[in-house]
Amino acid sequence: MSHRLPVPPAPGPLEAYAQAFDDLFTKRTQRAGFRRYLEGLLMPTERNKTLTGLANTEPGRGAPHATAQRLQWFLTESPWAPEALNQRRLAVLGQTPAPAPHAGGVLVVDETGDRKWGTKTAHVGRQYLGSIGKIDNGVGAVSSLWADDNIYYPLEGEPYPPAHWFAKGQADSAFRTKPAIAIELVKQAQALTVPFRAVVADAFYGSHLGLRGDLATLGVPYVLAEKPSHAWWHREGEGGSAYALAQAAPWQVAQPGAWQPLLRRFRAGHTERWWALEAEGGAYGRAKAERLVIASTDPATLPEATTWYLVTNLPAPGALAPWPHAPAAVAEVVRL
Repeated sequence: MSHRLPVPPAPGPLEAYAQAFDDLFTKRTQRAGFRRYLEGLLMPTERNKTLTGLANTEPGRGAPHATAQRLQWFLTESPWAPEALNQRRLAVLGQTPAPAPHAGGVLVVDETGDRKWGTKTAHVGRQYLGSIGKIDNGVGAVSSLWADDNIYYPLEGEPYPPAHWFAKGQADSAFRTKPAIAIELVKQAQALTVPFRAVVADAFYGSHLGLRGDLATLGVPYVLAEKPSHAWWHREGEGGSAYALAQAAPWQVAQPGAWQPLLRRFRAGHTERWWALEAEGGAYGRAKAERLVIASTDPATLPEATTWYLVTNLPAPGALAPWPHAPAAVAEVVRL
């Protein structure tokens, strides 16, 4: 077996990290390109992470520079397996005490998107873009990440091609909605045996009944956001929406069904006083398959930015029926 030639090392402790991946690259130029790519990712955030930005060359006019060309070859033409590299990355994280996943963390599923001009880029189209908070022309993806109170990092990601990329549009068998992609990412996390207490997601996914049903079928616990307008059939005089239950519940009194004070601790070290409510109405309740937990900084005004409506299949402590998941108090549901 021939001796591998050395490559210019990455700076500081980044070199030791890069060496954990060297056996996945057959060529010296690949190992060098991987190091330059890692360096570019860790550059200050004021530099755009375009290829010229990653190569630390001048935007636009720096594209023909040899550094940029070598990095482009590594990313687009060089024959290495992204899936194998990502599995190695997760294995390295799992062997390191601080970021190693544990059963108290969460699996976050979410989407992101970036604006992109033109029509030639793969998966581009008009869609909601999380980076700008509105519908525009761009590319989008659904991703999963693991997180606890101290750290978070991505697990997997899948591009979301809009329907017009398929011959039969949404009727095409290859087309997948974002919730369908999210379920596949949950299955991938299960296959990797990544431990987590619950899947969490925003109201786009939380209000999708099909996704909640699929998670239940997989036997996966979840804490999902719902919209305050979420409503159900109800008798006259009863609360018929998440917002109505939050508005009607008493607070600053010690009685069942009232708002309870909650101390939230943040990663930065500070604490805030919130209020939490175990709401009962419709299909939700302590003795039912799903619970509705509402948390707010001010139960009197229910400010939109700091009031959460959470649906979970984690059972309440002391629930009589046998449930497949460990019980979770209201405070834990809010923490998750």
